[in-house]
Amino acid sequence: MSAAPSTAPIRLAIVDDHSLVRDGLRARLSVVRGLQVIGEAASGVQALEIAAALAPDLMLIDVGMRGMNGIELATLLRQRHPQIRVLMLSMYDTREYVLSAIRAGARGYVLKESPTEEILAAISAVCAGGNYFSAQISNLVLQPGASSAPQLTAREHEVLLLLAHGRSNKLVARQLDISVRTVETHRLSLRRKLGADSASALLKIAVTNGWTTL
Repeated sequence: MSAAPSTAPIRLAIVDDHSLVRDGLRARLSVVRGLQVIGEAASGVQALEIAAALAPDLMLIDVGMRGMNGIELATLLRQRHPQIRVLMLSMYDTREYVLSAIRAGARGYVLKESPTEEILAAISAVCAGGNYFSAQISNLVLQPGASSAPQLTAREHEVLLLLAHGRSNKLVARQLDISVRTVETHRLSLRRKLGADSASALLKIAVTNGWTTL
């Protein structure tokens, strides 16, 4: 199995306060071509040390750790090491945890009971710049009585996903090679169509409608 076609391996760290879980994940992932497990952490504090020292591409983080939980850790990683992508791997499938993870900056959320193939798919999607939420997780953020997906133009869709990942108007303009004023116009249109403007709200809408990759 291969997690990504890239020639450079994906360097990842496993963060979980249960040694058996870490051992199991390492055994499942270390044999996969294209992946390199470069570190393990049993706490949020250790995870921050690994992030600073090794700068992994991705960190697999348990939500329900003792002390600093996974949500708090993801928030600190977003602030201190925004280049490190976060994938939540949790036993909790409650809506509150999923939305909190999204707000904290997690790019994906997969249950620990998921098959190895799904975990690999999540790792690949997140490291390619997208998001990954398993089907049962995506269903949790659907609003009761939600109507059909809002109709967006291709450009609005691009702007939505970049804003959802916390990009500023200036960075969005640079990445899409358009003017900042054009980004602001698209942002106003998105706010009118979706009723949301913050990064967390836009990401929630993207997950709800299955718009999880660029």
